[in-house]
Amino acid sequence: MNASISPVSILIVDDDEGHRILIQQTLVEANLCNRVQCFQHGQEILDYLFRAIGSRSLSDGHYLLLLDIRMPQVDGIEVLRHIKKDDELRKIPVVMLSTSDDLVDVEICHRLGCSAYIQKPIDFERFAETVRRFGEFTQLLLVPTIHTPRPTE
Repeated sequence: MNASISPVSILIVDDDEGHRILIQQTLVEANLCNRVQCFQHGQEILDYLFRAIGSRSLSDGHYLLLLDIRMPQVDGIEVLRHIKKDDELRKIPVVMLSTSDDLVDVEICHRLGCSAYIQKPIDFERFAETVRRFGEFTQLLLVPTIHTPRPTE
């Protein structure tokens, strides 16, 4: 499977609007040219991804998912579980973001296939610095292309 050097689209899923805004603004300030989409909770990202794959409206591309764990409706661990069960969506790198340092959560997320688990610093400045560094890392990231199903003839 070929990786691509084109920028990845970053999908941010966090029920905390302040965190979503901070992540998005910090990535812009780090001069990232990546497309960023924000989602408020787990069910919203699942609906988006599975509807898009099913309707072939998700364009072939490169995606990175930043996923909060503690969210209403469907938490991040359940989102991860659903994504990693799909043959195509499982290729999306998923970075778990949480204020929790619960080693059980860390173990579960890695066992389910997350790419990384980052603890959100409580301090605003440290959180912004963590996101900035992550943005720099993202510029070097190579991810496989997600393909939408092709109609059978």
